[in-house]
Parts: sequence; C-alpha cells; structure tokens
Amino acid sequence: MQEVDTLRRHLVDLLTGGNAHVNLEGALKGLPPKLRGVKPKGSEYTAWQLLEHIRIAGWDILEFSRNPKHVSPAWPAGYWPKTEAPPSAAAWSKSVKQIRADLEAMRKLVQSKKSDLFRPIPHGQGQTLLREALLLADHNAYHIGQLVLLRRLLGAWPAR
Repeated sequence: MQEVDTLRRHLVDLLTGGNAHVNLEGALKGLPPKLRGVKPKGSEYTAWQLLEHIRIAGWDILEFSRNPKHVSPAWPAGYWPKTEAPPSAAAWSKSVKQIRADLEAMRKLVQSKKSDLFRPIPHGQGQTLLREALLLADHNAYHIGQLVLLRRLLGAWPAR
C-alpha cells in the first residue's frame, strides 16, 4: 500500500507541474493581454488557442476518467477554439479558472483511496486512471512548453 501512496503523491506532483518545467501559472504570468491572440511568425498557434486546447483536452481526459456517459468532442475541431483571440478578458480568465478546477478534480481523483489507479476504466478500451493522469500531465507539459516558446517569439518572456 505504501508504494501506491507514493505513486499517488508523484502523480499529484506531476499534475501540478513545475518540477522539471514551468507550470501553467508560470507560463502565463506577465503575458500582456494584447498578445493573447497574436500569432507570431513561426508559430502555428496563439496563446489563446493553446490555452483553450489545454482546457478542452484536460476537461475531456478528466470526464472520460470519471463519467461513463461522457462523449469526447470531435477530433480535431472540437479540441481547439474557433478564434485566434479570446473574445474577452473574462473568457481568458474563465479558461484559466476551468483548467485549475479540472486539474484539482483530477488530483482529488488520483488521491482518493477509492480510486484504483490500475483497474481498467469500465467504459474505456483498457485505459486506467494512472494512464489518464499521466496523459493529462504529459499533454499539459507539451503545450505549456509551446506557450513558453510562443512568448519567446513574441518577445514577452522574461530574460533569465
């Protein structure tokens, strides 16, 4: 049982981010609102598109993990916003807030002694909660890295 508790702690750390890379808050901190919808030369996405993709995919992974009636969005269109820029500052804030809430829900799911990390999800095709938590952390890390690169291309990343 001690090994599973250790694994749960490591998963929570991985979901939180910041061990080997910047977390979402760090990647977004100080990004000027006027740059949220700007696509720099050499980038396929804007910060808004990446943020919303992180939100939508994270929500999908969480809901798949806990809701047998969940239906995933159509791929790929359902996983990306329709616009390059956020429709408002409130939309940006709502997206960030939802990402945080969904990460917290996944952390609680992983931490719950009622959750079997290794049992296949009944409505899945062999996926486990362990796999879904790792998928969420990996997906977030990848796209948060893209946010950092995008900010560098925009000249909006703090000099280190």
